[in-house]
Amino acid sequence: MDCKNCNNGLRTDYSFCPDCGAKIIRNRITAKSLIFDFFERYFNLDNTFLKTHWHMIIKPQVVCDGYISGIRKKYLNPISMLAISLTASGFILFLMKKVAWGNIDFSKISYVQTSTGGSGTEKIMASTMEYSSLIYFLYIPIIAFASYVIFNKKDYNYSEHIVSSIYALTSFSIISTLYAVILLLINPQLYVDAALIYVGIMILFCIYVAYKNSPFKILALLWRIPSFLVIFFMGYVGISILTVIMLFLIGDISIQDFVPKN
Repeated sequence: MDCKNCNNGLRTDYSFCPDCGAKIIRNRITAKSLIFDFFERYFNLDNTFLKTHWHMIIKPQVVCDGYISGIRKKYLNPISMLAISLTASGFILFLMKKVAWGNIDFSKISYVQTSTGGSGTEKIMASTMEYSSLIYFLYIPIIAFASYVIFNKKDYNYSEHIVSSIYALTSFSIISTLYAVILLLINPQLYVDAALIYVGIMILFCIYVAYKNSPFKILALLWRIPSFLVIFFMGYVGISILTVIMLFLIGDISIQDFVPKN
């Protein structure tokens, strides 16, 4: 028999092709086989999915350094991590729009308020959600720049810090998906009220990854953490301003949303 992927000859007792590494498929696809393949790929304790996320928590420097130094099979690559993260974010947005939206009191959201009250806040949040993936992408170069400036004793170039930032952001996003799903189903108001706290924890995780990727002592964090936060805050403000300008230009919001009531 021949391998269906590379066409090289195989022995009948092979389970994997020795040339291309592809699994030998002998049976037709069934519902049972699809379920088995899913759990084997994503929930097997030896697979790269769980290993990557677990190691990003306990030793992120091994994951990031490994990819940068050329180890590309042991862990998921950053592009795959980004794709999984965006898929998970898409599912969260679906729950937000279809399940949680009607149970949120937008007039109580303190960090996004307009002169028109809850209706204006709802309008802005709905518009911002449409571009959440773009905003998510913009966080990556900002965190990479902060890491490059503050935690660069290993002399990684900016692109290598981009890799580490993708790993940090996507790991946090994927790991926190369960929290987001549970909160959207049980208490969507708390989910939106705690959004800024969520962002704060995300940034702390990125700082943790940047620190573990550097050889600095823990005392160095006394000034490096505030410096990292200043750079990120400047970038965050810039993203917020660009988002508002974009929403004005495409007509999703207007100046009337910000004019004080008489």
